[in-house]
Parts: sequence; structure tokens; C-alpha cells
Amino acid sequence: MTIEVDVTIKLKHGITDPEGENTKKALHLLGFKNVRGVKSMKTFRIGIALEPETARDEEETAKHEVEEMCRKLLANPVIHDYDIQVVKSE
Repeated sequence: MTIEVDVTIKLKHGITDPEGENTKKALHLLGFKNVRGVKSMKTFRIGIALEPETARDEEETAKHEVEEMCRKLLANPVIHDYDIQVVKSE
């Protein structure tokens, strides 16, 4: 069984976002004067293959594994926050 998880990584409050600021300036130059703020974020969709014995608690197992991925690689804990959401299949 495979379950998909979305991870959104963003800068912590108070950390300067040069990409967001440059995008805001560019939007203003293009005539979008009502833009008051732009924050850059990164989203990963990760497919996790679960063993049959863990399928019972599939969402919690997947979230736990992705949490570990965030701590070890995907996010820098000094400057990033992240949100983990299991993708519901239709």
C-alpha cells in the first residue's frame, strides 16, 4: 500500500524571505499594486510504501516517517517550519 503525504516548508516568522520580496517587487513593476506581501514556500508530495502490518495505522506511520525526513533533510530546523498533510485519495 502507498500513501501520499504533502510537506510544505516555509521560513519561520521573522526570517527574511528575499525570494518573496523580489517577487513582490516584480509584481508591483508589472502593475499589480495591491500585492502587500509574498512568501515563498516549497511543497513536496512524497509517496510512502507501507508494509501490510503497518497499514492499520497508515496515516500516523506515514506522518512519522515524513517527520523524520524533514528533520534529517527536507527542512533546516533553525530557519524553517513545516506542515505535513496526508493526501486523501478519492
